[in-house]
Amino acid sequence: MSQTNTPLLDEVTRWSRETCRQRLKSVLPRLTSLHNDSENWDDHIRILKVITDMFLPHMALSELEDECFSKILPKAVTMFEGMIKEILDQVGGLSSQNTELCALLRNILQAMMQIIDALTTCVRHVGTFEEAPELDAIRSLPTCILKVLTETFNHCKESEVVYCGRLSLVADLLQGLFKEAYSLQKALLELLDRISLDSSASEEDVSDTVTVIHNLLDICSIISNLDIALHANTWKFLIKLSLRYQSLVEEHLHHGDISNSLCDNLLVAFNNCVELAEQIKHAGLQESTQSPEYKLFQKTAKMCRFFSNTLVHYIKEFKFFLTKYCSCYHHLYLHIISKFPPSLSAPTLPSALSEELNAAALVPMGALLLQLLALRPFAEFVLQNDLRLSPEHELPQCLLLVSVLGQIHSQPEEVLQLWHAGSQFSEEERRLPLYQALFTSFRRCGTERRVPVLLPGVMLKGQAQVLVTLHNHICVQLCASVAALPPVYIPVLERCLLNTVLQTDTQTALLATDVWCFTARYGTAELCLHHVHLVAQLVKSCPAECYQAAQLGLLLRRMVFLMTPDHQMELVERFPPSEVGNAPVWRHVLLRALSQTARRRVEADVTGLTQNALSDWRNGGYKLGQVEDVNTVLLALLAVVRVQSSPEEPCVSSATRVITQLWERMSPDQVQTHPVLQWTLQLLLSISANLVKNLEPQVIYQALLCVDKVVSQKCGDELLLAALEFLSSLGKIFFPPDSQNPILPKLSSLFTVLLAGGVWLLQQHALEAFSQFAEVTNHEEVISQSLSVEETKTKVVNYLSKTVNAREDVESRLQRLKLEAAVIEEHNEALERNKENASSKLSAEAAAGLEPCPKRARQEAGAEELHSRYIRAAETALKGLQALLAGGTPDVVAPPPQWLQPKLQELQTLITDISTAGATT
Repeated sequence: MSQTNTPLLDEVTRWSRETCRQRLKSVLPRLTSLHNDSENWDDHIRILKVITDMFLPHMALSELEDECFSKILPKAVTMFEGMIKEILDQVGGLSSQNTELCALLRNILQAMMQIIDALTTCVRHVGTFEEAPELDAIRSLPTCILKVLTETFNHCKESEVVYCGRLSLVADLLQGLFKEAYSLQKALLELLDRISLDSSASEEDVSDTVTVIHNLLDICSIISNLDIALHANTWKFLIKLSLRYQSLVEEHLHHGDISNSLCDNLLVAFNNCVELAEQIKHAGLQESTQSPEYKLFQKTAKMCRFFSNTLVHYIKEFKFFLTKYCSCYHHLYLHIISKFPPSLSAPTLPSALSEELNAAALVPMGALLLQLLALRPFAEFVLQNDLRLSPEHELPQCLLLVSVLGQIHSQPEEVLQLWHAGSQFSEEERRLPLYQALFTSFRRCGTERRVPVLLPGVMLKGQAQVLVTLHNHICVQLCASVAALPPVYIPVLERCLLNTVLQTDTQTALLATDVWCFTARYGTAELCLHHVHLVAQLVKSCPAECYQAAQLGLLLRRMVFLMTPDHQMELVERFPPSEVGNAPVWRHVLLRALSQTARRRVEADVTGLTQNALSDWRNGGYKLGQVEDVNTVLLALLAVVRVQSSPEEPCVSSATRVITQLWERMSPDQVQTHPVLQWTLQLLLSISANLVKNLEPQVIYQALLCVDKVVSQKCGDELLLAALEFLSSLGKIFFPPDSQNPILPKLSSLFTVLLAGGVWLLQQHALEAFSQFAEVTNHEEVISQSLSVEETKTKVVNYLSKTVNAREDVESRLQRLKLEAAVIEEHNEALERNKENASSKLSAEAAAGLEPCPKRARQEAGAEELHSRYIRAAETALKGLQALLAGGTPDVVAPPPQWLQPKLQELQTLITDISTAGATT
């Protein structure tokens, strides 16, 4: 580069300070003009240094902008940017052998440092004035300096890429350049902190302040990985400036850029903390608090806390300008919560590190949520019906809603309505009520419920806090919320509870049932009665075996316990047990929940109804079409006999007579053929298990024959479970010697078959049933005969000794639970897709007043079906007679009657005639 030979500069450099002060007015314009006309960097820097070092100290504050800064600083920025460009153009050929290029690049870096030094001189001179400067007195200074700082920090950040492995040749100068820029920024921020704007500030002052804030934001994005202290201090000043002039700048700031940058920085710091904590754990350094890794973790955690608190503060002050970014805050919240227990994706960290991380990130999330509660877009995003999240964010979403539930009771009425009421008008964004959203979110945490994850329980006075399941945790929070719920939102709560009880996931329905029972108990007796009537009517309207009936039935069973005796009698009057249509209601009621008067009434009505149904069936000729009515009343009878403690109870004897008559009508072959009779058999087995001490041996034998027939063929799991219940109950019976021969071998063979096969769940029930039978039976030979197969014997021994064959490792079990949860949820969704079609069909049948079963019974059967039916009946009767002649029955000890042989000959003749007629036809 050429040396400047201007006579003026040569002369000025020899002047004293006093001469410079005296000649300032005449020489400075000439120098600034010369500076702007300079074409090479050496001339530019020499003139800049003369101005800043020799003339600037003699200028008044009011003269700086117009006579100096506005004329020299833009040119300085242009020259600085040109130097950066020159480096980028030339650096490709840099090597240790190319000494000339290396010297050139080092000279450029030194020139850049000189420009920064000149700018620092300008800032320091302004800082020497006692009075705080007005912004318009130094308008060019902040803008130009921030541009230079941005270029400098960016060049340092990209240096490894720019110098491409040859960084060592200029590393010392880059380090010096960074330090000079660091000092310049610090001085500038101190200067800007002295400046004050009031409400009368000009638009130009406001615009310049906004520009400064945005330039600082750009610098923050560059220096995030360069220096922790510089990064934090820059952010602090940025936020401080935004809040100091909030009323002036809030409509002009790029709020989205600022808040998104805060979120990004928080996520980076948080993720770095988690990674460092895991590294410290794996290296075993958690006790080495003086190790470099531990100190770095603490610094990073401090930055994490800083960004968390800063974000909360910024949202608090500018929340109504940030409504478009609620999805970003929601994602941030879920991500941070997902890295802490009880989330399944949370790493296991040492307690000390976990506590620091908790204070840095988790605690501020509560404050963040509190600031977002009043924002409608946030509520709409969180409560949207079709919100789909990644699996690791499902539990955090659920916990977010629980936190909302805990914080919302202290909010104004409009916030309560926003969260509790759901969307009210079609033009609104669709949002669920908070309770419905929480139940839906709980349902999606299938894997977490099955693990199960544990959360802190409620603190009770005098007791240590314990960990509880997710179900327990949410149930307590929901009940506490219901207790404080304004009455206007009770109808919304009721709708949410009903919708949840009617959905397919059983545990979610159980959670709603728990909350509903609390609501009924916490409210008035009249409210409880109203809810019981509602649920009973719904139970009555449901098809017998749909999942909604089972879940509503459980709710009804529990709520009856909460009713007053008078209201229980009112329920009996409202749904008389003597009517067949009300049998679905009483099948779900535990009679021990009723008062003595109501219980006696229900027992008498149900047993009477069962006897009437059996009489109607008998009088109708035992038609298949009437079996459904018999099954309906048997369900109610089962509820009655389950709670009877004494065989002398009137209803027990009545039920025993009915069951005995029904067993006499049960044909094993017909049971195998007709599904409706399999349902009858299932009910008979369950009832007989409760009445087993009152049954005659021949009735038990008939039951075993039917069980043997269905077990040998493929039948429903429910029927097998009922059979196991019945077989288990037989351990209570001592069979007299004359009835042991047909019964005990049959019992042994059934246990052998049921213990040997089936899916694991049925096999588990079989083991339970057999062990219960073995504990109380007097017929020990049944036990030994049932275990004749060595494999079966081993299963039973392992079960009784509680031997676990194989243990899953934690990760394998978790993966299995995730797969199971997905399969179950897919099944539930399929059920719900079919629910509407089934409901429409049932509604159509109800509207038309159809009676499907009786009508089907009167339809003309096909010829083949009639032939098959009569042959099966004849075959069954003959086999029964053959068994009677071969071994007798416990109640038949006399020889066959004399008329039997002639009758058999008549039947033989009849069979010959039928065969001849068939062949002729």
